[in-house]
Formats: sequence, C-alpha cells, structure tokens
Amino acid sequence: MAKDYYQLLGVAKGADESELKRAYRKKALEFHPDKNKGNKEAEEKFKEINEAYQTLSDKQKRAYYDQFGTAPGANGGGGPGAGGFGGFGGGNGGFNVDFNGAGGFGDLGDIFETFFGGGQRGGAQQRRRNGPYRGNDIETILKLRFDEAVFGTEKELVINKLEKCERCAGSGAEPDSKIVTCATCKGTGELRGIRQTIFGQVATQRPCDTCEGQGKVPERVCTKCQGTGRHKRTDTIKVKIPPGVDTGSTLKVSGKGEAGPLGGESGDLYVHLTVEKSKDYIRDGYDVYTEKEISVPQAVLGAEIPITTLYGELKLKIPAGTPAGKVFRLKEYGVQKLQRSDRGDHMVTIVIKIPTKLSRKEKELYEQLGQSE
Repeated sequence: MAKDYYQLLGVAKGADESELKRAYRKKALEFHPDKNKGNKEAEEKFKEINEAYQTLSDKQKRAYYDQFGTAPGANGGGGPGAGGFGGFGGGNGGFNVDFNGAGGFGDLGDIFETFFGGGQRGGAQQRRRNGPYRGNDIETILKLRFDEAVFGTEKELVINKLEKCERCAGSGAEPDSKIVTCATCKGTGELRGIRQTIFGQVATQRPCDTCEGQGKVPERVCTKCQGTGRHKRTDTIKVKIPPGVDTGSTLKVSGKGEAGPLGGESGDLYVHLTVEKSKDYIRDGYDVYTEKEISVPQAVLGAEIPITTLYGELKLKIPAGTPAGKVFRLKEYGVQKLQRSDRGDHMVTIVIKIPTKLSRKEKELYEQLGQSE
C-alpha cells in the first residue's frame, strides 16, 4: 500500500515549502534516532519522514507523487506499473520511464521541466548553472539543563561534516593546476537534446554530467578531495543559547552547515533543543510554579515566609485567614522571554501542613480552640 507522505508529515496536500519544512523539523525532532535510541519503530518512522520530505520538497517529485500516489522509482525504477509507465509499457516503441538520469528523473524529469517550468532540483542537488551551489543544511539535537535554558549559556558542538578543502581552497583543482572549459558541454554547463515522448518530440536540457553544471573542470583534480572541493572533517562550533529557550526551540546558525561543492556557500546549522525538567520548578511557557507549605497558625494568623525564586530568596506576606490552594503571583519572577527584557511570573500555591503528631500541650490548645468554636 502506498504511503501517504502528507499524512506522515501532518500537512495538507496544498502545503507550501515553509509549511513542509516546519512540519518536517517537528517530526524529525520527535523521532530522531538520538532521542529514541534502541527504538526500531522510531527509526523506521524517521526514515519514512525523511523519504516523505525528500519527495514533497522537490517540485518535480511532488508533481509525480500527486499524480500517481508513489515516489519516482518506488516500484523498483519502473514507475507505477509492471511494464513501465501506465499503459505506455516498454516493448513496442512505447514511452519508457528512466529514473537513472540526472537528478533522478531521466525522460520523465525532462517532460516535467518542459510542461511545468523546470526549477531547481531539491535537497543537496540544487545547482546554479555555470556556478557553485549551496551545501546541505545540518540538523542536530542539543540537551540543556533547566537553568541553562532559563538564563542562557554557550555550548560547543562537535560535528562531523563536509568542509571546504584546504589544499585546493574549494576549487577542486590541484594548487598548480588550472581550471579549464569543460570539453563535454563546451562551457555551457548544460547538455541539450531531443527526445521522443508521449507528447511527441521534446527539446530537453540537463546539467552536464562531466562538470556537474559548472561549465569548467580542473585540469588536474585535487588529490585530497578528488575534485569535489570539500572533504569530511570534525568541526567544533560555539552556539550561543539565549535566555528563555525551551524544549522544541530551534536555533539557526547561519553558514555552519556543510560546505558547497567547488567553493559554493555553506548551508546552515539547525540546533533543536530539549530541556531537562527541574526538581524545584514546573515551567509553563515563561511562568514557573512552586508549592509552599505553611503551618495552621501561619494560615490563620498570617505570616511572612521565605520563597526561593529563580533570582534568589524573597519574603512573601501571607494574610490572615489564607486557605489551602491559594495562589500568589510573584510578577516577573519567571523566565525571561525570548529576545525580550520582560519575564513571566512565579506562581506560588499554598499548602497547609496539618500536624499528624501533637504534644500534650498542643493537643490541649487545639481542644480549647475546638470548644470555643
């Protein structure tokens, strides 16, 4: 049974690119393997979510999925049907679907480019013709203590990612080698042709396989990165955590994703935060909640009691006749609001401690009080 990618991501069929990205990040955070270690079901769900996003975030793949209810190549590369594409199966000069062409679409991709206006290919395959293209974004999960989330902190993340090659400075060429015009595409970065389709003859174009759409190639490729302009390296990245973040918050660190091939700009780093619970406070948004025990005489006669807040101790005045469950609001003693100077509130719920053991004197006093009532 075909998977419903829209249902997997929890979006409507008409969702735009930003909605897809938000939904994907939320789902990816929920089912990320680092957060669900040993949970095979969560791992499978994470794979399905990635598969859904890779399909729906690509205009051509999404158009194909919307029409046929399956991702390109989902049936072993033969499209929806045993013999190829619907009723245009393979042996009698009919229309064959080839999913092994540039960008993963072959003939079908060219038809979609012709009739739906083309556009950039999604994910890591986005390319600017005759120029470098942007590297991948990276996502990671960072766990914070309660106090780190409340007051902010600075963390160091160690990430293994594709970085610009130091030997060739990202060009892909040996230091003493030139960058020359691609002989395959003659510097255009594109390969053009005519293909026979169900719509007749269609003019097609695709990025050159030799230069990957750049139009130029190294005379001799870099021996360290094999001409890609980048290689795997461990990078330590400092991330500033602002006060007020909470579980589900995402920080974007621009330019700290993977380097783009052949000197292309780097993608971004997205840090998804999870915050440990506090043993002293319950947090709800920017407000915090605590309970405070007082004695029966304090509740009846009134008192001034110490309260430990996020910012130190203060004295809270308890009026005479305070009932159990009474909530006092300490204004702006809660969590600082993100990107703002004001804070939430600290809510203190009063709990009256009923003694279970009484001395003889205490018992006499309570009996006198009972008789007077």
